Amino acid sequence: MSRLLMNRRRLLGTSAALGAATLFAPALRAQSPVKVAGIHASPVENAWNSVLHAALLGAHEEGVIDYTFSEGVSGTDYPRAMREYAEAGNVLIVGESYAVEREARTVASDYPDTAFLMGSSGEAAGDNFGVFGTWNWEAAYLAGMLAGEMTETGTVGSVGAIPIPEVNMLINGFADGVKAVNPDATHLVSFIGTFFDPPKAREAGLAQIDSGADILFGERIGTADAAQERGIKAIGSLINYTPRYPDTVFANAMWYFRPLLDTALTDAVGGNPVGKTYTPLSLMEDGGNDIVFVEGVAPPEAVTRMEEVRAAIKAGEFEVPRNFDEPA
Repeated sequence: MSRLLMNRRRLLGTSAALGAATLFAPALRAQSPVKVAGIHASPVENAWNSVLHAALLGAHEEGVIDYTFSEGVSGTDYPRAMREYAEAGNVLIVGESYAVEREARTVASDYPDTAFLMGSSGEAAGDNFGVFGTWNWEAAYLAGMLAGEMTETGTVGSVGAIPIPEVNMLINGFADGVKAVNPDATHLVSFIGTFFDPPKAREAGLAQIDSGADILFGERIGTADAAQERGIKAIGSLINYTPRYPDTVFANAMWYFRPLLDTALTDAVGGNPVGKTYTPLSLMEDGGNDIVFVEGVAPPEAVTRMEEVRAAIKAGEFEVPRNFDEPA
């Protein structure tokens, strides 16, 4: 058994939880749709929120859940929104507690019969407050491998939101991939101080280009705008940006929320505690993240080396380093 699989089973609590996503759809389709709410601090077009929203919409369209949501909910208003959705009888509430950890946990303790699945840098709490993080750093590592072999200036850049552990790990994963194939490369890092400000991300990207970067990794929406404006290549994160920037974004470090949603909802409907960490279901082994890229942009030999590592990650034979420290 790989160390990643052992860690995943330990964090989820039981190995049975790993198979929950497989059992999820048939079990719930036999019932009436389950009421599920989404509370999004940013607009749903924000990359991170759009991944959650797409997974929830997909389950809604399949008739598995009855999904309602709010977007652009401020930190001061977030606890109220949580309470209103709990009072409305939602079985599961999906959201984020990064800016309201204490308040969100207080609300959850007041509604023990409602399950909460929250993006968080903290630990799960009680039986009904489950947490998850965005673990697409494996895909970012693979994208970094391509960038490291493609850069002509020897300098690449990353634009991130705020240096919280999940963002740090993602940018560090990209940097590690670059260094794996190009140890002498320079990696520029900028944080914009917010989760959604495309113009600010664009400005940060332009500054990195002015400092010599010829490939940008956009942890935030707006980074690719800078790359497009200056005629260089970019890498997207969480969602596929290539259709929006067909001549600019050649690779994307994708993240898929559906495995986490399926498992948490199965737990909630089955009366099992959701007070656990669902983050490990984001691993590439479980289909939680992967790289998508445009053929013919990166050199064939670079793609071959990347694909070898990709296969090893999926097989549990290679573990991408997890570094939560703020990038230098």
